[in-house]
Amino acid sequence: MNVDECVFFLLTKCSQAGSRFWGQKVASLGVTAVQAMVLAFLSEADSLTSKQLGEKTILDSATLTGILDRLEATGVIERRSNPVDRRAILICLTPEGRMVADTIKTSVEEANREFLKDLSKEEEAMLRGLLRRLRQRY
Repeated sequence: MNVDECVFFLLTKCSQAGSRFWGQKVASLGVTAVQAMVLAFLSEADSLTSKQLGEKTILDSATLTGILDRLEATGVIERRSNPVDRRAILICLTPEGRMVADTIKTSVEEANREFLKDLSKEEEAMLRGLLRRLRQRY
C-alpha cells in the first residue's frame, strides 16, 4: 500500500484541512479552532463544570485548563463557584462570550455546509456515520 492511501494518512490530512478551514472561519472572532468548539459547547449548555466540559469536548484536563485560561484572559468566559459542590468550579460565558458563542454557533453550520459542499447529502450522512463509528470503537 502506498503511504498516501493509508487510512491514517488520509484521516490526518483531512483533520488538518478541517482544522485549518475552521480556524480561518473563526480567526476574526479572536479565538482558535479548539477554543471556538469549547465556546460552541458552552453555547449549548452554559455553566458546566470543567469535568462536564471535558467530557463533552473529549479534551484532557490539562489541555482544557490551558484553553479555559486563555478564554478567561480574553473575557469570554469566567469561572464561578459551584453553589451545589464547593469543590467544583463552573465555566460560564460572559455577556461578551455569549455573543461570540452565538456567532460561532451560526458559523459552525455555515462552515460545515461549505467544507462538505462537494459531497451529496447521502455521502455526508455516510461520512458522519463512519466517523462516529470509528470514534466510538477507538
